[in-house]
Amino acid sequence: MSELIDISVRLSPGMPIWPGSVGIGVQRTQSFARGDTVNVSRLDMDVHCGTHVESPLHFMDQGADLDTFPLEVFVGRAHVAHLAEADAIGPRDLEEAAIPAGAERLLLRTRNSLFWKDEAAPFRTDYSALSPAGAAWIVERGIRLVGADYLSVQRFGDGPETHEILMRAGVVILEGLDLGAVTPGDYRLICLPLRLGEAEAAPARAVLETLA
Repeated sequence: MSELIDISVRLSPGMPIWPGSVGIGVQRTQSFARGDTVNVSRLDMDVHCGTHVESPLHFMDQGADLDTFPLEVFVGRAHVAHLAEADAIGPRDLEEAAIPAGAERLLLRTRNSLFWKDEAAPFRTDYSALSPAGAAWIVERGIRLVGADYLSVQRFGDGPETHEILMRAGVVILEGLDLGAVTPGDYRLICLPLRLGEAEAAPARAVLETLA
């Protein structure tokens, strides 16, 4: 029997957020405690909080929004590669990870997944991420979706080149994954971003299904 593994991070006030982000706030606008007949909450958040999908519109003024991505790219066979020691993930790291030829969805498990254990931890700038050369490797291999286990697919302090290489090639960028409980290998990815009109990014619930 197949098993579902939740690889999304829990959205909550106080979670790690990108510097300068408004973060996330949840406010109870109606409640039984105040005499209302229902509990109702209001959500205010940056769409780049937690697990989210980005479109080219994020880094390119005339870039495509999320609606341009076909749903099929978010659901299907995915490979989880373990890059435990990498800082700037480049072609050599990806070659050594033995990623199967023809893989269309690639999720990068690094030391970053350990950062999510403390939901109230401050943002880390020393996370592992793709270099521009690593992004070019992904494009050259025909990978359609790449997932990162922290809040950016590119290193903190780098320019936008890593994002731009992926986005210009139409590669879907999935960020903010927690792969700490995932054994490297092949799975079925199910990841659907919220359908936000004309948005450059959207929160998503991502799970992996083990293959029979």
